[in-house]
Amino acid sequence: MASRLSCAVSRTPALDYPLDPADLPSPASVNRWEWLQRLRADVFPLEPWLAAIEAGGVPPESDLMVVLAERLDAADTVRMLRWWLAQPLREPAFPQGIAGHRDPVVATALRQALGDHADTEVQAALLPLLGHQRQPRDFDLLQLRALEPAPRQQRCAALEGLGLGLSVWPLGALRSTLILLAMDLDPGLAAAAVDGLARLPDARSGLLAVRSRALEPAVRERLERRLRSVPCRPLLLLVHGRAQGEIPAELLSLAAELQQRRGAPVLLRALTDPQPADLPTLEHPLGLVPLLLLPGEHVRHDLPRLRHELRPSSGLKLLPFLGSWPVWQRALAAELSRQVSDQPWPPSSPALLLHHPIASPLGHRYLRVLAAITGATPQEAAYGSDRIEASLLAHQGAVLPLALAANRLTEALTPRFGDAAAPLLSRPALRQVLLEQLEALP
Repeated sequence: MASRLSCAVSRTPALDYPLDPADLPSPASVNRWEWLQRLRADVFPLEPWLAAIEAGGVPPESDLMVVLAERLDAADTVRMLRWWLAQPLREPAFPQGIAGHRDPVVATALRQALGDHADTEVQAALLPLLGHQRQPRDFDLLQLRALEPAPRQQRCAALEGLGLGLSVWPLGALRSTLILLAMDLDPGLAAAAVDGLARLPDARSGLLAVRSRALEPAVRERLERRLRSVPCRPLLLLVHGRAQGEIPAELLSLAAELQQRRGAPVLLRALTDPQPADLPTLEHPLGLVPLLLLPGEHVRHDLPRLRHELRPSSGLKLLPFLGSWPVWQRALAAELSRQVSDQPWPPSSPALLLHHPIASPLGHRYLRVLAAITGATPQEAAYGSDRIEASLLAHQGAVLPLALAANRLTEALTPRFGDAAAPLLSRPALRQVLLEQLEALP
């Protein structure tokens, strides 16, 4: 039978006489490398070496510690760490060489040392190692050390610790911390924070949050490079449209600006288009974004059908309809609040959310939620009518038509309400919110 091949690294058999710490050649000796290679291959007792280091008989040079670190367990690591902390003159790189493996015992010792020793040298040496341990409870300490006014060396070490434990920290708090650090006046610290943001899930949203802030020129250049390197899928914006698939100017303008900002194709399709064009062949899977405001027939029936039709050819990724986005609902509430505050007299009627007729229980539940968020009263208004009801003409409060772009309802309301009846994308604050949210999509 053929013998099996083994990938195991063979070790030299144990020497008859273990190598003695007292015989270790000095760093200047030409024999030191070969001697340490023999020690590395030997099965030797660790205790004499640790005792020799503690007694000062053997200097803990980095080449020796590489050999010894392979044999250290958690207790040995803590022992060496305490020895280092007790030294009047500490070698900053020493802890890095001994505390590479993860163990709760080591994490506890690091925590204690960071609490007991406030000097910058200890903090800078141990904070990265604490992050390397990847214990979720340590996020608060690393965050504090990175943000607090302290020597640069300490703050950079804390940021390095956050980077080493990236996967275990609370994502929202980590992203907020890195955004703050990316605006720091220290360019090196800010650049490292930008790199950290680029490593997070949904990296675009964090990087774009920084993009609008004041930054050091070198940091801004780095940010733009990171944004260019983050994959950005093409988008298909699904809209209601007008008769025969006509797409209003507000939506065409939004798509054009969004494409320029994302650097990726942005397509538009109207549900009213009787003969929609075939989708072009795209390099990346397509993101389908339903810019629909209510869970009506289009959302409940047309959208699943369209997703089924498009998915096989485009690797489609469907997003929730726009009206369900919490950030959009909050933006509607803010827009209504602005409109009420701009009125020269106190309103005599409650604010109205005007919407097309909706019959499903799901739609009514949605409107109740939206009413609670915005503080406005939902009211049906037929979109296909050239006229509006007399009761609406007499309304003295704010109105907000739930229409992204101009349609027959907004056109009928304009003679009575003027700019207050403008479609949502004609309102700068709402357009900006939607543009930012779409730009940040992966």
